[in-house]
This record gives sequence, C-alpha cells and structure tokens, in this order.
Amino acid sequence: MENGSKNEKNNVFYLQRQKLGLTREQASELLDGITADRIEKIESGKSKPHPDEVLRMAAKYRSPALCNHFCSNVCEIGQKYIPPIEVKDLSQIVLEMLATFNSLERMKNRLIDITADGVIDDSELDDFIAIQTELEHISLTVNSLQLWTEDIKASGKINNEKYNEKKKNSRK
Repeated sequence: MENGSKNEKNNVFYLQRQKLGLTREQASELLDGITADRIEKIESGKSKPHPDEVLRMAAKYRSPALCNHFCSNVCEIGQKYIPPIEVKDLSQIVLEMLATFNSLERMKNRLIDITADGVIDDSELDDFIAIQTELEHISLTVNSLQLWTEDIKASGKINNEKYNEKKKNSRK
C-alpha cells in the first residue's frame, strides 16, 4: 500500500495517477520503461521528470495538461517563456474569446496611433502596456482552447483521425 507524502499529495503526476486508480507498479507497466521507483521519485519531488517521461505520462494518463505543467513549472526555460494554462470548459473559453473580439477593433486603432511614428513615448506607454496585456490574454485563451482540444482528443470524445485530417487540410 502506498502512503503518499505531503509533497506527493500536491504533485500533478501523483494526482493524475491517483485519478486513474493506478498503483505505481501498474503505472510503471503502462509507461513502458519508467520504473515504479522512478515514478515515486518524480511524485515525491525527489527528482524532476525528464521531458520524454512527461510526454509518455501525458499520453498514457490521457492528460495533455501535464506537458504544460512541466514546461511552465519544472523546465527552467519554460518557466521563463511558457505561461501556465488553466484547463477550462469550452463555454468559458468561447465567452472569453468573444469578449476579447469585441475590443479588438478599438485596440487595433490605438496600436496604429501609438506605433505609427516608430516610437512609444511616455504618454503612450500605459495604453501600449494595456494592449500588450490584452494580446497576452488572447494568447492564453487560444492556448486554453488548444489544451481543451488535446484533452478531448486524448479522452476519445472526438474522432482523432478525422480531426487530424481536417486540421491538416485547413493548413493548405
């Protein structure tokens, strides 16, 4: 029987394995090449997972959010450049996008005014930062939609083959 430490109980890798009702030994079999001992070290925080281990866990645990968690919280480069993405319901994502779309025209016109001369002066700085912040919010919302999509693909709630085919054709 596994007795989880306090650190373990807050570890996303531990929580996802527990959500699936897997012992470390069962997870080890599922994860092909990650030993139960290695899983314990990752879940207890004694060792950081390697990217290939996270990819395997995300796929086998059907939890794409593990990749974003790793990149934004564990990887030193990702901590600087990759924001954490909150897993949200589709309706919440769509409402956030629509709210943002409503302000895009105003932001576009103000951004043109600010940058037309190639200089952002002190009187324009507040508006520029507000626009930049709103654009970052748009990016997070798009990333949240992508994570939601990956999650439903992993769970089998969408025809993965058909999705990938249509996605590929839309890029042409």
